[in-house]
Amino acid sequence: MKTKARLIAFYLPQYHPIPENNEWWGKGFTEWTNVGKAKKLFKGHNQPKIPADLGYYDLRLAETRKAQADMAREYGVEGFCYWHYWFGNGKRLIEQPFNEVVNSGEPDFPFCLAWANDSWMAKLWNSEGTCKKEILQEQLYLGDEDYREHFDVLLPAFKDKRYIRVNNKPLFMIYKPLEFPEVSHFIQLWQKWAKENGLEGIYFVGQTPNIKKRDLILGKGFDAVNVVRLFEFVRYGRSFTRRVVDKLKREIFSLPFIFQYKDAMKGFVGKEDSEIKVMPSIIPNWDHTPRSGLGGHVYLNSTPELFGKHVAEVLEKIKDKPDQERIAFIKSWNEWGEGNYLEPDLKYGLAHLKELKRVLKAFEK
Repeated sequence: MKTKARLIAFYLPQYHPIPENNEWWGKGFTEWTNVGKAKKLFKGHNQPKIPADLGYYDLRLAETRKAQADMAREYGVEGFCYWHYWFGNGKRLIEQPFNEVVNSGEPDFPFCLAWANDSWMAKLWNSEGTCKKEILQEQLYLGDEDYREHFDVLLPAFKDKRYIRVNNKPLFMIYKPLEFPEVSHFIQLWQKWAKENGLEGIYFVGQTPNIKKRDLILGKGFDAVNVVRLFEFVRYGRSFTRRVVDKLKREIFSLPFIFQYKDAMKGFVGKEDSEIKVMPSIIPNWDHTPRSGLGGHVYLNSTPELFGKHVAEVLEKIKDKPDQERIAFIKSWNEWGEGNYLEPDLKYGLAHLKELKRVLKAFEK
């Protein structure tokens, strides 16, 4: 029997206009707005990122969603983990693409949900160069009645045959598990309601950038943690001298935070990733400057070859886990505004996806 890896890619649905974004950012705003206006901030900076095969798509179109699913399936991605926004009192944002996937039954491609339980903020810069944050949409936790409404809205998805399951339980991720004061109570309620509705329960995953929070999160009632070591090297992998030099270069030359992908990837994988209750992350690339300008981080030279080595390291960590729990999350399928995507661009085309498929094929022999 082959050893098969379960690779699930995070999927951003913000590629269609909504009234709130029209009001906050201007009529017709989508994620492509930030992507298209990005500028080169230094020599050798690969901006703007330009999509290749799929183009500047609109997620209101079923044809686009099918093309994405067909591409992901061809190169070894098991399914998409759609970012889901529930702010309380029934308030949702950019939910249309996922709703249409559920209601239409298409594409016939596995999916699950990650609740991005975080307020939407705007950063406002004044003439003195200081930043003030303004809440655009606040994340609220409103108690049992709201938790029930949230559950009922998602129940049709949980019952869908395409929904990704672990040990026959629908997988549901919470982005900031420790910022939800009643998260243990919430989990208990959802487990109870799931069983009352014919499910065996919910498989709850809490995301964290800090593996040291693993036991705290699991103690809240989560079944597993997804650790995202995106900035592990930046925070802990540099010497004091390197930190000082990097800081001076930024300030003197007005640069964003610049690192080589080959250095950053040293921190993407940790020894804990081999534990059954830890789900590691695969990170193909990163350049947050379209959203954050000089405050963004850039990982240079994220080549397909280096990406392949990173994927192989992650697969090595999960190879001995039970079939159902041999899971890694790909961050991300289409976070173009963060320079964090697997979809083909004009620079590398399908090369990252081909490398993913090649490494998976070797793993599954």
